[in-house]
Formats: sequence, C-alpha cells, structure tokens
Amino acid sequence: METEVKLSRAEKKEQQLSEIYRFMEEKGGIAKTAEILNLGVDYRRLQKFVEEGKLERVKNGYYAVGFREKPEESMIPLLFPDGILCMESALYYHGYLKERPYIWHIAIDKNTSKSRFKMDYPIIQPYYSEMSVLGLGVTTINLEGKEMKIYEKERLICDCLKYEDKMDRKNLKRGLLSFLGDGEKDIAKLMIYAKERRVVEKVRNRIGVWL
Repeated sequence: METEVKLSRAEKKEQQLSEIYRFMEEKGGIAKTAEILNLGVDYRRLQKFVEEGKLERVKNGYYAVGFREKPEESMIPLLFPDGILCMESALYYHGYLKERPYIWHIAIDKNTSKSRFKMDYPIIQPYYSEMSVLGLGVTTINLEGKEMKIYEKERLICDCLKYEDKMDRKNLKRGLLSFLGDGEKDIAKLMIYAKERRVVEKVRNRIGVWL
C-alpha cells in the first residue's frame, strides 16, 4: 500500500501557483477569481500571490501574469467578450483611421456593472446601450488570434454621426471620407441603419451630397 506523500506548506503553495499559471495559459492569460478559487486556492492565498508580485490584479475579479507586457489587442477580447468595438476603435479596425486610438471604445449592455471598466490598462470608454440596439449590425474580426465583435461599417457611420459631439473632429472627418472612398460600402444598408439610429437627415446632409 502506497503512502501518500504530504506536501509542505511551501510546496503546496508552489503547486497551486503552477496550477494557476497553467490554467491562465490555457485561458489566454487571464483568469477570474471564481476560476482560481475552483482550483482549490483560497482567497487569502490568492491575495498573498498578488502581494508577492506573482499574480497581477487586472481589475475587480480578474487576475493575470505579465499583464502589462501583453499587447492590449490580446486582452480586450478576454476582458470584454460581450463588448462590441464601436466609434473610433471600430473606425480604426475597418481601416478608416491610420492610428489606433489609445482609448478603447466599446459598446456594452446598459445593465453591465460599471466597475468592469475601472482599470488603468487598457483604458476603456464604454458606451451603454439597450440590448435591442446593441445587437444591431454586429460582425466579428480577428484580434490577436481571438474573435472580437465589431459594428459593420454602415452601422458605425450612423453611430459616429449620432454621437459626433463626443468624437474628435478630425477622426470624424477622416472616418466619413474613408467611408465615402470605400468601394465596398453598401448605401442601401447605410440608410436602413440610419433609420434605425434616427440619423436619416444627418446621413443625407453629410454623406448624401457626395454620392
């Protein structure tokens, strides 16, 4: 009969840390509090790992290793799988802006906890929306090997016109001009979204004259 080998406190601690690292690697670099606790790590031990610098607290309920060394693009799909790239961020990923804005613009369900966005890195600007509007015109892109939702260019242009007062004027102008020069734009679809977003007159006045 084999005798069970008992681990010392230090050995058990290292074993738990290795389990957390392995789990995070499988998850793409981030783990939630509940997921770590499910590995058999108690909350006090988890906080000790943070104090010792072996884990990083990304934001409330999320932990990582070497978080600030990772590209922001790899973190966004993991932190906000229910979010949708919108406004300037979406303009950039549609190729309408040359430089990615340092703030990530993400559309999210209005009932989402505001604490999710209280973080120093990356910097997030949430746009809270009703669910009926949130899912209108959503497609996906590949962001550092992970799928991320983004608004279709026609829906995006309508949103930029709807909230133009919140936008950088140069980015708005670049976005509109890029859309006008896009050979794959769908004007019929644009007008459908314009009606849904209640910006028909703005679309006609700002875009229609150039078509």
